[in-house]
Amino acid sequence: MPELPEVETVRRGLQPVLEGARIARVEARRPDLRFPFPEKFLERLTGKTITALGRRAKYLTMHLEGGPVLICHLGMSGSFRIETSDDGEMPDSSKMLGAFYLERSKGAVHDHVVFHIVSPEGARSRVTFNDPRRFGFMLFSEGAPDTHPMLAGLGVEPTGNALDGELLASLLKGRKSPLKAALLDQRLIAGLGNIYVSEALWRAGLSPLREAGTIAKPGKRAKQQRDALAEAIRAVIADAIAAGGSSLRDYVQTDGSLGYFQHSFAVYDREGEPCSKHGCGGHIERIVQSGRSTFYCRTCQL
Repeated sequence: MPELPEVETVRRGLQPVLEGARIARVEARRPDLRFPFPEKFLERLTGKTITALGRRAKYLTMHLEGGPVLICHLGMSGSFRIETSDDGEMPDSSKMLGAFYLERSKGAVHDHVVFHIVSPEGARSRVTFNDPRRFGFMLFSEGAPDTHPMLAGLGVEPTGNALDGELLASLLKGRKSPLKAALLDQRLIAGLGNIYVSEALWRAGLSPLREAGTIAKPGKRAKQQRDALAEAIRAVIADAIAAGGSSLRDYVQTDGSLGYFQHSFAVYDREGEPCSKHGCGGHIERIVQSGRSTFYCRTCQL
């Protein structure tokens, strides 16, 4: 499933085309995705100006003039594709932006929602949501997105300075679950997923198996650990966003090109390889926690 950096990459790719533009027409080529489309889905979108394109955790939020807010989730295989033209004519497939590396992304059979967009200057674009597995969804929020049941209760964002060591201490205090499981709890930290938790724990030198509450205890050592973990979480997310997200299996950017952060993975999907931390000498292991693969080095992650 695309994680926060991938979703933020998609948001940044869509933003120049969508923000300030008018939705001239919408096609819904089936009645549902993961959930049925909202009542009067097409009517409530048609003619609306998009005032802002945001992100909360792994959700995209499209703010429309006069409401509502469209909440989009990519699911496991969802992606947006942009087709645009400078001459006012809609482009054919040869004019599509970027190189599409995943063959199925070209398949119209999986193009479920098409937004026909007109910019303030009159330029026309098509923004197509393609989702072979149909685990994505689009729903309306009548008020602020954070009040919608899908977003209400989400924890702090793992970007910016709000996530620091002291906040981690307050979130993890007394928790006996494994540290990795606690970090994946969306009620505590919103948007962290399996890949980037593994990477952050390696950077911080902390075992995914250790009890989560141990880094919230009093003392200098625990403080150093939670400060290092907070810094590692923020840094790994920032690095992945800067690299355009990680392209694993289904994910492509909105222009069709692949992200490159997967080439910088220190532990994820590197089972059996030497640990790259200077002076460590250990090897990357794979274990399963709550049905998910965890990659770590038992030599330097304590």
